[in-house]
Amino acid sequence: MSIAIRYLAEGEAAPLPLLLLADPSEKLVQQYLKSGHCLVAEENGEIVGVIVLVKKASAKMEIINVAVAEACQGKGIGKQLIKRAIQEASQLGAKTLEVGTGNSSIYQLLLYQKCGFRITEVEKDFFIKHYDEPIIENGIPCVDMIRLSMNL
Repeated sequence: MSIAIRYLAEGEAAPLPLLLLADPSEKLVQQYLKSGHCLVAEENGEIVGVIVLVKKASAKMEIINVAVAEACQGKGIGKQLIKRAIQEASQLGAKTLEVGTGNSSIYQLLLYQKCGFRITEVEKDFFIKHYDEPIIENGIPCVDMIRLSMNL
C-alpha cells in the first residue's frame, strides 16, 4: 500500500464526506477550512484521508480535523497524517501543536498518545455547547473535549 500525502490543491474541493466523519458540523468544517492548511492522503489516486491544521497563536497550531475513510482505517494512514502534520506545523514555525477530541473517542485518544501527544486539559460540556445534535461514540455520550498537546 503506497500512500501519498499532499496539500489540497488551489481550487480543489475539500473531501467533505471524510471531514464530516471527524466533525459532524458542516458549518464548523467550512469555517476552519477557510483558514486551515488541508492535507490529504491518497491511495491509487483516491483521497482516503484528510487532516487540517489551523494556526491558533504566533507559535501554536492545532490539528482541527483528522479522518480516514472507514474502509481504510486500521492501516496506519491516520498515524502517517499526524506525523506529517507534526512536520508541517514545525516548518510553519509552531512551537506547540495541539489536538482536541471527544471523551468518547477512545481510538483517537490512543492514536494521539502513541504519536507523542499528552493530555493537557478537559473542556467540560464542549460538545453539548457547540453541537445541536447529541454525539454517541462507542456507546458513550460525547460531552467533554479532551485536549492534548506536544512541544515541537
